[in-house]
Amino acid sequence: MIVLTVLAAAAAVVRAQTSAPAASGTAVAAPSLMSSEATAVPLASIYASAPVQSTVPIHTTYAAGATPPVSGAPPLPTAVINPANFPPLDQIPPLDSPQVKQWIAEVAASGIKIPNVAQTSTGGCSDPANAAALANATAQGNCWWTCGGCSRDTDITTCPDKATWGLSFDDGPSPYTPDLLNYLDAANIKSTFFVVGSRAISRPEILQAEYMGGHQLSVHTWSHPTLTTLTNEQIIAELGWTREAIKVITGVSPNTMRPPYGDIDDRVRAIAMALKMTPIIWTSANGGNFDTNDWHIPSGLSSAEVLGAFDQILDTAGTLSTGFIVLAHDLYQQTVDLATGYVLPDARARKFNLMSIIDCLKKPLSEAYIETASNSSSPASTGTMSSRPSGTSSGSSPSPTAGSSGAIRTVGGVVGAMVGVAMAAVVLL
Repeated sequence: MIVLTVLAAAAAVVRAQTSAPAASGTAVAAPSLMSSEATAVPLASIYASAPVQSTVPIHTTYAAGATPPVSGAPPLPTAVINPANFPPLDQIPPLDSPQVKQWIAEVAASGIKIPNVAQTSTGGCSDPANAAALANATAQGNCWWTCGGCSRDTDITTCPDKATWGLSFDDGPSPYTPDLLNYLDAANIKSTFFVVGSRAISRPEILQAEYMGGHQLSVHTWSHPTLTTLTNEQIIAELGWTREAIKVITGVSPNTMRPPYGDIDDRVRAIAMALKMTPIIWTSANGGNFDTNDWHIPSGLSSAEVLGAFDQILDTAGTLSTGFIVLAHDLYQQTVDLATGYVLPDARARKFNLMSIIDCLKKPLSEAYIETASNSSSPASTGTMSSRPSGTSSGSSPSPTAGSSGAIRTVGGVVGAMVGVAMAAVVLL
């Protein structure tokens, strides 16, 4: 059993930043939405313990041999896969398999030097065991995003053109992803999906629907761990097995990745690059970052509070000279309901240009995969990035709440951008 104790100080900061109701029950300030979907689930019905809705099937299934919408891609493989050919779900993969040994050799032969950096502790930024890592977290040191708010010029963090929204959804595919795909298809919007390997082999038909629908696929690890806490070999296994799962199901291997929780430092970056994967992180600016915080709803944050964070993102977006990348999730019923009913309709009404990250970088979809990119030996070309710390300490400590996938989510983003305050204590019983 996982018991989650969220510090009262964190809740107070969240309430202050998002106009949450006070203890006396005063009303939450209405979000300043310009538009919402007529058929949207009412905001009052989008909450942690909301009744489970009936899921919708994917709109189209594809036969093996179908032609993908990616120039130069091989025919679509069968969606029938054998889970026994993959590691156990939601666990760090074993290191003794032939596949992992091959990927370790791939990294060694890449010519990319992996920094000799110690693993971080699972306690996050406020853990005394991470004092040395925290002191070295800036761009002059190991550039640890979680506790230093630091990104390198090899990280994709923005879109070049102003008012361009690099749309992304993490942690799927889930049973609720088809709802999101139906909305995106009807609106003719493409997204980038950061895929958890364990979810991919659980729902290969949905992954194929994303791919065949012209959306971009990217690697989001096998079991959703905080990567800086892992050994080099464990990081390789997490990235390698997810890349392998996507290739088995679609025929192509993504050349980008997103670290869970944004937890990346120079060691993790180097390993990703050695596996031909460019890191993608959501935008940070003006002391916060473009995390919708939608994933907090299943752990108790109200939908109105999340939309308050969304308002802050929109306010910041208007001050940027570039476009931006936003973090959202398709793992939960509540996050999909919020996206399709409120966030995406409002963004469209405000005339933002919503598109996948590969599109916002002005690259064809073929540049998103190792097999079809014009230079298959290199990661995808990057967009507008910075090697300086981006904003303030954007992640605070990894502050876990339980996710239905078995992954651990971490507090961060516009609502959770406070070091050592928004921590949750996890007690395993």
